[in-house]
Amino acid sequence: MADVSENPSLLEQAKSVLEMNDRGNYTQPAHGLYPHQWLWDSCFIAIGLRHLDVDRAQSEVLSLLRGQWHNGMLPNIIFRDDPQYRTDRNLWRSWLSPFAPSDVMTTGITQPPMLAEAVVQIGKKMAWPERRQWYRQVYPALLAYHEWLYHERDPHNEGLVLQIHPWETGLDNTPPWMEELHQHRLPMYIRLIEKLHLAWIINLVRRDTKSIAADQRFSAIESVAMFDMQLRLRRKAYDINKILDHSLLTIEDLSFNSIFIRANAHLRDIAKSLREELPDGLEAHMHKTEKALETLWDDYAGQYYSRDFVTHRLLKTPSVATLLPLYAGTISEERAAKLVKLLENEHGFGPAYPVPSVPLNAFGFKPKGYWQGPTWVNMNWLIIDGLNRYGYKDHAAALRESTLEMVEKAGCYEYFDPRNGEPAGAANFSWTAALAIDLLKAK
Repeated sequence: MADVSENPSLLEQAKSVLEMNDRGNYTQPAHGLYPHQWLWDSCFIAIGLRHLDVDRAQSEVLSLLRGQWHNGMLPNIIFRDDPQYRTDRNLWRSWLSPFAPSDVMTTGITQPPMLAEAVVQIGKKMAWPERRQWYRQVYPALLAYHEWLYHERDPHNEGLVLQIHPWETGLDNTPPWMEELHQHRLPMYIRLIEKLHLAWIINLVRRDTKSIAADQRFSAIESVAMFDMQLRLRRKAYDINKILDHSLLTIEDLSFNSIFIRANAHLRDIAKSLREELPDGLEAHMHKTEKALETLWDDYAGQYYSRDFVTHRLLKTPSVATLLPLYAGTISEERAAKLVKLLENEHGFGPAYPVPSVPLNAFGFKPKGYWQGPTWVNMNWLIIDGLNRYGYKDHAAALRESTLEMVEKAGCYEYFDPRNGEPAGAANFSWTAALAIDLLKAK
């Protein structure tokens, strides 16, 4: 495999994508389909931007903080205030919550907590005085976000934080969540749409299927069901007590909690460098989360799984989430080795262009079906980081090279067919471009 780490054409292509999607103080994920600012998108984008312009990378992160709620929550989307996006804003009506900011409109849910990673990666590009100033600037908001996650999303003080909507995972239609969604009793109108085979009508009014083939997105029934879940959250004004009182679906998601564990480690390091003491109890919560992650391990399968919040039942449906404890960095060497074995299986997580969002040998694998099969560059980036820290340097290098080769061959698309690297989803996708830059510069 050719070394593409010094590939000027790929670097220039990635730069041009970020320039194309630059909205001034933040970067939209892609033109048309994704016009707003997304939480973990901007974090990944900032990680790439730091190699080009540290100040611009900082503004990407600071732009996220303008949407922070008064209770500490960071929303997954901050909406543009242009008149044509009024419908997007009105669908969520964040103003129904007393904790929402008054000057920007947001959603009422969050996304994987990648903020601490972005802050630290940006800091690595600075001399210590500037880095300390940078940490000091973002520390209060970052701390408030982590405290909010424990306060609202770990109500039983068990260590794992729960998610109240599939969109909070970032892996929107990942199979473990979709299987649970279909097992719940859906509203009558959705069951009627399904029974009368009227799903095609839904696709006519969906924004995503106007620009991307319907078979590359989540199904119409899933789309309506997730929209219905959104409306339920809105009716409860995003009050977590009311939501948990009669929740449709609450899951302690493996990928979210793995990312949270790594974010906690970064928060510890930031606080230590600032000579700040973490608030009473927060350190204990963090240690409990690391231990609780091990309750998601299944000995028979040799994998980690997400868990139903209410029943504590493991959701034994394979997905890329099972590899994210490598990124968390707190699992044993023995269990890390078992996860690496999964990556070596060419019929599972190790095809020509890894890592697929669902293993190739899983039932229902869809090579271009959004989070039900395609490979995503951000997942590869997280796994590469974990492999390096566990000492699997050769595995990390091979994954890095195959990821860059895929982007070089197909372009900066949203996701890719893991069997042959063919592009799918939105073109000129920002985090693909940003993380390609970071992988190019990582050598």
